[in-house]
Amino acid sequence: MRVLIFGNSGSGKSTYAHALAARERILHLDLDTIVWEPGQIAVLRPAEAIRASLDVFVEANPNWVIEGCYGELVEFAASRATELVFLNPGLEACLANNACRAWEPHKYASLEQQNSMLANLQAWVTDYYERTDPWSYAAHRRIFDGHRGSKVEYTSGVPTL
Repeated sequence: MRVLIFGNSGSGKSTYAHALAARERILHLDLDTIVWEPGQIAVLRPAEAIRASLDVFVEANPNWVIEGCYGELVEFAASRATELVFLNPGLEACLANNACRAWEPHKYASLEQQNSMLANLQAWVTDYYERTDPWSYAAHRRIFDGHRGSKVEYTSGVPTL
């Protein structure tokens, strides 16, 4: 089982990925952990380091759950996944989920630091359906629609297992 979960920030990717990985007893990779410099806010690691980390994870693990929004990484993982899960609950759900997001210690030193970035995150989330970059709805839609294997799209809430 190799499941790729992707969508906008706040769509429920982490919640669903954690539950699925626990149920199936397989490893879970949150792409945020390989994209951003540890201990820094919004500082990208070099592209070659990001891709090398993803390659190592995929090659070392026959079963996995990967989740994230980074189109170029999503596209790579999609080609190796046995199933795609596109979480697309809409803008209002994503904004609401982000507003009540629990502290993410793998990204922020404190809840206060995380909350100080909320306005920037919400603006980025709002632009998801308008942008055309690799992390946008347009990119996710293209990846999902082009995938010939098993796939499912959820448009309301986080699916239950």
